[in-house]
Amino acid sequence: MPERDLQYLAELAAQLRVDSVRAAAEAGSGHPTSSMSAADLMAVLFACHLRYDFDDPANPANDHLIFSKGHASPLLYSLYKAAGVIDDEELLTFRRRGSRLEGHPTPRLPWVDVATGSLGQGLPVGVGVAMAGRLERVPYRVWVLCGDSELAEGSIWEAAEHAGAEGLANLIAIVDVNRLGQRGPTRHGWDTGAYARRFGAFGWHTIEIDGHDPGQIDYALNDACNTRRRPTAILAKTRKGEGVLEVENREGAHGKALKDPDKAVTELGGSRNVRVEVHRPESDATPYRFATSGMQVPAWPVGDQVSTRAAYGEALKALGAARGDVVALDGEVADSTKTQVFAEEFPERFFEMYIAEQQLVAAAVGMQVRGWKPYAATFAAFLTRAHDFIRMAGVSGASIRLVGSHAGVAIGEDGPSQMGLEDLAMLRTTYGSTVLYPCDANQTAALLSEMADLEGVSYLRTTRGDTPVIYEPGERFPVGGSRVLRQNPGDRATIVAAGVTVHEALAAADELRAGDIPVGVIDLYSIKPVDAAALIEAATTTGTLITVEDHRAEGGLGDAVSDAVSELGPRVVKLAVTDLPGSATPREQLADAGIDRAAIVAAVKRLL
Repeated sequence: MPERDLQYLAELAAQLRVDSVRAAAEAGSGHPTSSMSAADLMAVLFACHLRYDFDDPANPANDHLIFSKGHASPLLYSLYKAAGVIDDEELLTFRRRGSRLEGHPTPRLPWVDVATGSLGQGLPVGVGVAMAGRLERVPYRVWVLCGDSELAEGSIWEAAEHAGAEGLANLIAIVDVNRLGQRGPTRHGWDTGAYARRFGAFGWHTIEIDGHDPGQIDYALNDACNTRRRPTAILAKTRKGEGVLEVENREGAHGKALKDPDKAVTELGGSRNVRVEVHRPESDATPYRFATSGMQVPAWPVGDQVSTRAAYGEALKALGAARGDVVALDGEVADSTKTQVFAEEFPERFFEMYIAEQQLVAAAVGMQVRGWKPYAATFAAFLTRAHDFIRMAGVSGASIRLVGSHAGVAIGEDGPSQMGLEDLAMLRTTYGSTVLYPCDANQTAALLSEMADLEGVSYLRTTRGDTPVIYEPGERFPVGGSRVLRQNPGDRATIVAAGVTVHEALAAADELRAGDIPVGVIDLYSIKPVDAAALIEAATTTGTLITVEDHRAEGGLGDAVSDAVSELGPRVVKLAVTDLPGSATPREQLADAGIDRAAIVAAVKRLL
C-alpha cells in the first residue's frame, strides 16, 4: 500500500478515536476505549473495502455492516460523520434524549440493520443476512465487527458452526481482540491463535493480524473478499484505548468517558475533518424472487379431528405457493412442527437450523433485513432458549413470525421438559409483539395468513394433539379479535379460553347449561392484542370472568384478560397450570392441572 494511503488511513483512524472520545465526553458516558481499539480496522474497511450507497440504504447491492460489539457505537457514529451522513453537531448528541445516536445502535438510523448491544447476537444475525444473499443471488458481503469478550457466548459458536457448514463465503467476522473485557482480561487475552483454532474447527478461513497496522488490515480484508466456499474470521490483536496513555491497555476504563478528554484529543493529534468516500456498489442488483400462484387456503370440515400443528404445515405450504417471499426455518423438529410439509414443496426456501434455537431466531431476523417473510418453528418450550434474541428482535423492529408447537401440558407423556408453559408470557412482554393461539385447523390457517404482513415479532402457538374443527372454512379471524361461542341474556359468568381449552370450555358450558347454570364462552384467539371491547362487555353483563389456559398463571391469557378489564373491577378467576406436571396422558394432564371441563364446571359452581 502506498505511503500516502497509509498516512491517510492513519489520519482517518485518529479522527475516529478523537470523535469517539469527544462524543463520550459530551455524553458523560459511553465506551470510547472499546471504540478506539477497532478504529484502524474500521478505517480501512470504510475507505477501501465496504461497498455501500449511503444515499440509498435500501439498495439491494449494498454490503451490510453489523456492529456485534454494539457498545462501540461511538466508533460507528464517528464513521458516519466521516462518511458525511451525520454532522458534528449530531455526533455530540450521543446518548441524549431524543437523539438517533443511542448508547447502542438501533435501526432508528437508516444505515443500521438491527439493534445490537446484547453481546453474541451480531454474528448470528449476520449469518441470516448472508443466507439471504445466497438465496437471492446478490453478491453483497456481510461484515460483522465482534469483540473478543463476546466470543464466550454460545450463540457465537452456533453461528460459527452454521456458517462454516453452509460455506457462507460472503460472511466476514472481524474480531477486535483487545484483551480486556468489562472487569478485567478476557479468557484468552491476546492469544489470537486460540480463537483461530476454534473458528478453523468450524471450517472458517482464519487470518491473524496486527489490528493497528493498516497494511496488514488491508491484506486481510482483501484475502477475505477473495476467499471462496467458506466464511472468514479476521482475528486482529489490538489495544483497548489505543493512542491515549491514560487508558491504553489499562483495566478499569471500560464503559467510561475519559477523565481528561481535552488532553486525550491533544495526545491523538487534535480534531480533524477527514472525509471518507465509501465506494458504492459496482453494479445494480435485482434480488432473485420465487414464482407465485394463487392462494388456495386449506380447509377442513366442521367436526373433523385435526391438530393445529398439522394445520400450520398445510397452511404454510399454501402460503408459500401464494407468496414467493415466504421462507421457513426449523430447529430440527420439522416432522413434529409439520414444517416438513413446506420443506418438501419448497426445498430452496426451507432452512434447517438444527437444534440451535438462538441461531434459528437470529437467522430469521437476518433474513427479514432483506425483505423475506420468515416463519421459524420449534417446540414452544425451546423458544425460551432464544428469549434474548426475541427481545432484541423487538428492539430492532424486526418482522419475524415464530411458531411454537407442543404447547402446554396437553402434550401428554413427554413431561415438563417438553411443555411450553412460559411462552405466552415471554412473547406478550416482547415489544411490539402479536400473540395468537388458535383452537382449530381452519382458524390456524386463517391466522397464519394474517401473520404474513404483520409488523414486529408475531407468535403462533400450536397444539400437538387433534382437536375438533369448530369453525367453517374461509372464516376470517382478524388480529385483535375474539369469538363469542356461547352467550345468553341470563349468563352468570363468562369463560375465556384459547387453544386447547376452548374445547374444554365449550363442554363445560354445555354441562352447566343442562344444570340451569348458563355461562358464556369467548375464544380469545388473539392474546395480544386482546379484544378489550368483547371482554369489557362480558365483564359488564356477567360480572365474572373465568380464564382457562394451558400455561402458567403468570403472564398468559389470564393476565391479558385482567389487564383489559381491570378498571371495571369485575371478578377475574384464573385457571392455569400451577403445579409441576409429570408424565400422563393429555386428558389426565388437563385434569391434573385443573384446566379440563370438570375443573371449569367445579370452578363455576364454587363461585356462584
